[in-house]
Amino acid sequence: MPIPIIIDTDPGIDDAAAISLALHHPQLDVQLISTVHGNVPLQLTTRNAQQLIEYFHARVPVASGAAAPLVQKPVHAPHVHGESGMAGYTFDEPTTPLISNNSVETMKDLLLQSTTPMTLVPIGPLTNIALLLKMYPEVHTYIHQIVLMGGSAGPGNITPAAEFNVYADPESAHIVFQSGLPIVMAGLDIARASNLPHALLPEIKDMNQTGHMLYHLFQHYRGESFLDGLNVYDAYTIMYLCHPELFTVHPAQVDVELSGNHARGATFVDFNVTDSSTHILMDIQAEDFQTAFLEMLQYCP
Repeated sequence: MPIPIIIDTDPGIDDAAAISLALHHPQLDVQLISTVHGNVPLQLTTRNAQQLIEYFHARVPVASGAAAPLVQKPVHAPHVHGESGMAGYTFDEPTTPLISNNSVETMKDLLLQSTTPMTLVPIGPLTNIALLLKMYPEVHTYIHQIVLMGGSAGPGNITPAAEFNVYADPESAHIVFQSGLPIVMAGLDIARASNLPHALLPEIKDMNQTGHMLYHLFQHYRGESFLDGLNVYDAYTIMYLCHPELFTVHPAQVDVELSGNHARGATFVDFNVTDSSTHILMDIQAEDFQTAFLEMLQYCP
């Protein structure tokens, strides 16, 4: 039976790749796309999510969420994804209206109505998820797990200490990691263990319509270690859900630094635990990642 998931996202080129794979893989049932501030402002992340849904003619509702972090001013990354957030490919302007302008409320309703606990897949800043957990604690029992992209057990990518999604709203990340819910963290560590080599992009381009679209987005993507290949960070969450056997996973305690001029947004990962509700994806063989990515892409139109 497919895994019912909610994707909370800030598209973003790597978000576009993750969403493309999730919408078409037979093991997943995407029930909602929720948008949040992040790679670009909320107005653009929401438009980008709508464009992707309409591009695939998918019957998945889109709801917009938080336009700003809980405490600080928004942080964006147009230098990585382009000013639109999805530079490199021209999508049609969306015509389908949003299901809601309050995705937190929409997620709450969807969870409480579900007969099966659902998996949350946040691949942007964690503002919406933190608001959901704090405003509606009754949803906790309806959440099977949270598989998120964010954080790092080592150095950061937006500062020496912090990864972008956590840095963009550290207070929300703190709330989520302290929730006690089962969490799988796909952070910078797993992305640094493998990538999509540039030599593989022509094969992706020729595979299908989705590959053609992603190829053009990837030409404008400037993630970490770009010269060595593409770190498609958000896709690791979707790959983990479909192929957990490919990953080395370790239990850990994760604390988020909320103060300091140099370490704000850092995730301090303590592996010296015997039992934890949080698990960290630490390794995947590069060949396994590339093979699985191509295999999952084959399900797309």
